[in-house]
Amino acid sequence: MADSSAPLRIEELPLKRQEKTSHANFKVCATLVAVLLSGVLDAKLAFAQANVTGQWQTLPTTMPINPVHVALLRTGKVLVVSGSGNVPSNTNYQAGVWDPATDTVTTQPLAWDMFCNGMVILPDGRPFIVGGTLAYDPFHGYTKTAAYDPSTGQFTDLETMAHGRWYPTATELGDGTVMAFSGLSDTGPTNTTVEIYKMGSGWSQEYDAGWTPPLYPRLHLLPNGTVFYSGPTNGSALFDPGSHTWSYVAGTNYSSGRTYGSSVLLPLTPANGYQPRVMIFGGGNPATATTEIIDLSAASPTWQWGPPMSEPRIEMNAVLLPTGKVLALGGSTNDEDATTASLNADLFDANGTSMTSAGQNAFPRLYHSVAILLPDATVLVAGGNPTRGTYEPHMEIYSPAYLFAADGSRAPRPAISSSPGQIGYGSTFQVGSPDAASISSVVLVRAGAVTHAFDMDQRVVGTSFTASNGSLTVTAPPNGNIAPPGYYLLFLLNSAGVPSVGSFVQVSGSTTQASDFSLGASPSSQTVVAGMSTTYSVKVSPISGFSGTVNLSVSGLPGGATASFNPSTISTSGSSTLTVSTSVLTPMGTYPLTISGASGGTSHNTSVNLAVAGAPALPKIGN
Repeated sequence: MADSSAPLRIEELPLKRQEKTSHANFKVCATLVAVLLSGVLDAKLAFAQANVTGQWQTLPTTMPINPVHVALLRTGKVLVVSGSGNVPSNTNYQAGVWDPATDTVTTQPLAWDMFCNGMVILPDGRPFIVGGTLAYDPFHGYTKTAAYDPSTGQFTDLETMAHGRWYPTATELGDGTVMAFSGLSDTGPTNTTVEIYKMGSGWSQEYDAGWTPPLYPRLHLLPNGTVFYSGPTNGSALFDPGSHTWSYVAGTNYSSGRTYGSSVLLPLTPANGYQPRVMIFGGGNPATATTEIIDLSAASPTWQWGPPMSEPRIEMNAVLLPTGKVLALGGSTNDEDATTASLNADLFDANGTSMTSAGQNAFPRLYHSVAILLPDATVLVAGGNPTRGTYEPHMEIYSPAYLFAADGSRAPRPAISSSPGQIGYGSTFQVGSPDAASISSVVLVRAGAVTHAFDMDQRVVGTSFTASNGSLTVTAPPNGNIAPPGYYLLFLLNSAGVPSVGSFVQVSGSTTQASDFSLGASPSSQTVVAGMSTTYSVKVSPISGFSGTVNLSVSGLPGGATASFNPSTISTSGSSTLTVSTSVLTPMGTYPLTISGASGGTSHNTSVNLAVAGAPALPKIGN
């Protein structure tokens, strides 16, 4: 066989072959040049189009766990909760934190399966986990809840609910309490009750809804304090937290139901009188591309058709941007079918009346995919798990068109030179900016928490402001029904619609938070040989000036085991060593231990596992 690496010697060929070969070589070279020029032109065109459709990028790092749930932390990092990750046999429950600054993921074990929970962010900035997976096939829900402390990186178990919830929705109310609704119970049927959680005192009694909701109902807190149910069924309703009653509102135009479609509360601003308008997208199997909008400030609210999406979508995501526009992306025509994946992304204007292209993402984003706004005003897109045991590990970043100039280069962004850490309702506060004179909008975007095609926390709240030399005087939202207490990204937008990098600010009813503490323990699991002992480190961290004494205890020990803390109490903050001692009679097995910390009327729990193994066999001596 000829050596393909040997140089071609034209002079050795007959003249006719030389001519043919020269002509062929010319055609090959011409074709290569054309291809290269085409690629360069396409690249330039794509670069220039960035200011029209935005730009998509696949990150070098892949996600090591199935990103079923994500929440934006007040640190700017993203909490990822996978639990068992949709694998019934997996008991290595996992969570992780993705750092956008370094594009790294740090994982950690969980003491129980938080897969398919409901998650919102508490007023103090801790993501609140409601329920999870007690059992697979058929599914049953946990009564457990937990909070993740961004300061310590630890999960702490909180007060349990009356009954379990798998696929619940959690919604923060205007006073900072959290409403839990729906989800499969610990005995199997759908939980038809509402429970309301208050930090430091636990859960309310159960309030029966009088109807059976779908799993993961789409719920939005409205400016009048009621909670609007927008789907996925075609009948919408209102919940009154004062009377704990539901009332029917209107039926959607699309009558087939919007399973795994999405829903957003459009921006609330002083300019629109904080008019509550909800927009729903897609859903159904096969999916629809339709959208609808309802104005809940109307005397008789009715659903109206909105502009359609570019593709049908089930298992989609919808993300509110600092401009108030809505990014709709992902999903597919047929559920869990990558061959019908919807790769086009759509951008709807802030009032939902028009739609333009937001380019194309690279990977199918189906069941268990997520999308969430980041502090730099880009969007993280991850996941996709149509088949148990596999998921899409690639992560993508969408940079919206507002970040680019007409020539495709990065647009100059307004800067925030100073901002307060905390603001009270109705107060005025100062934001420093060298670009103050060019600012056209100051908005607060609540940190999101998304799973199963719905973000339970996101909302955009506009403000009124005046500008002076190098400074803006901004008026905070008037109350918690418009902006529930918690952490928001403060964005400045200039006259070209370009946002600053967001700065976190805590919105609250007062400038002081009730003191509290968090409780964490590590490692999450220890293995000990029967007759031996092992230790855990228990940590107490103060929140908002807590200075009390925390008394420690543990429950769930197996037979023949004892436990002690050193020290047994912690004042304000600190660590204690929990020593668990087993006996030779302690049965082998894995035991969940509940560590409790109590101070006055406040108590918190955290969970660890203890695995007891038998003693190894003695080696043989002699023959």
